[in-house]
Amino acid sequence: MDLMKGKVRFGRVYYGWVIVGVSMVSVAFWFGARGAFSVFYVVLLEEFRWSRGGAAGVQSMAFITYTIMAPLVGALIDHFGPRRVIVPGILLMALGLIFCSLIESLVQFYLMFGVIAAAGGTSIGIVSVTVILAHWFERKRGTASGLAVSGVGLGAFILVPLSQYFISLWGWRLAFVALGLLGLIFVLPLNTLFLRHKPQELGLQPDGVKGGESSEGTRLEVMDTAWSKTDWTFKKAVITGRFWALMIFPFCVITGVYIVLVHHVRFLVDTGINKMTAAFIFAFIGIISSAFRIFWGWLSDSIGREKTFTLGVLCICLGICSLLLLETTGERNLVYPFVIFFGSGWGVTAPMFMSVAADLFQGRGFGFIYGLVEGSIGMGCALGAWVAGFIFDKTQSYQWAFVLAASISIVSCLFVWLAAPRKVRQTRKMMDMKL
Repeated sequence: MDLMKGKVRFGRVYYGWVIVGVSMVSVAFWFGARGAFSVFYVVLLEEFRWSRGGAAGVQSMAFITYTIMAPLVGALIDHFGPRRVIVPGILLMALGLIFCSLIESLVQFYLMFGVIAAAGGTSIGIVSVTVILAHWFERKRGTASGLAVSGVGLGAFILVPLSQYFISLWGWRLAFVALGLLGLIFVLPLNTLFLRHKPQELGLQPDGVKGGESSEGTRLEVMDTAWSKTDWTFKKAVITGRFWALMIFPFCVITGVYIVLVHHVRFLVDTGINKMTAAFIFAFIGIISSAFRIFWGWLSDSIGREKTFTLGVLCICLGICSLLLLETTGERNLVYPFVIFFGSGWGVTAPMFMSVAADLFQGRGFGFIYGLVEGSIGMGCALGAWVAGFIFDKTQSYQWAFVLAASISIVSCLFVWLAAPRKVRQTRKMMDMKL
């Protein structure tokens, strides 16, 4: 690694992959802390006797905050660069988590976790990663996006059971403090030292392409020249059908996913599985999703975003069916297909959200446009987290919540095909002709 004139270089390794690594760690902390809500949810319900719907609303509040903040964060990164936005955000998120250790009421929990920590966390969420990586990768966009957001699964795998361990060891108050300190110790220095906005800052080009290099490998083939050459802004994008399809397909599938993610730990505990085992089940879902985020990203570079997303949704539905059968039959071995199918299907979401958006709407307004997409995702997360708790409070069962999750996930497939990124640009394999 060379440090010259304030620039960081890593030998022959394209610096974009360093950005991917920093993004992976940041996303891992952001999602791991957010996902840890599921284990705090269990112990806080026991201590304070809040209703499930009311307590789950804290997570919904966090998603509403994310919805509001995401477009602002995207626009600020486009204008000021990532470090001036992300570093203060990490500090705010860590402080919010630490302040959660002081709560005595549900209102305080809404404020500390649902507003303060969530507002700070937006700066290291997927909206920031997408806006940054759109500058660093074109041909390998799906692969890079998949690697970066594999941090979602890593965060769930590491921080969810670690939070449960902290709760068992020290109690939930000190567990919140420990979670906040992890962000200050690990995530803050990485972003401060290594984060860069665009490859041109280091004299590089997207994908590390150099002039005169062989064309062997892949190239980005433009299918709709007029669309691709448009410098997309919000005003231009909002009047297109593709923009609204792009907003709707993530909203639908993420609503279904978060019905399951937020409530499956409580559901499993209700079926007789102990809390630590349920936390590890969440963790294994996370690690499986990490591997599949990379796989789905790579696959989408090869066969297209729409086909890849449809396959992922099929896996989500198979996982949800396993939960439904577990509830009706009581057969605990159905946990295994749930973990495998739901984990792999969950992995398709973020890489496709990021890649489809970047394929369709590149331009000076991309940060704000993708921030709006993440806003719709935040709304879906909030709805999913709340509606499952509401359905349980009314029916004393998660059955209809899980049916809703599968149904709305299937609907999302229609809208990704309507967004039709394949009609704008595709990655194609090509070989030099040798005479």
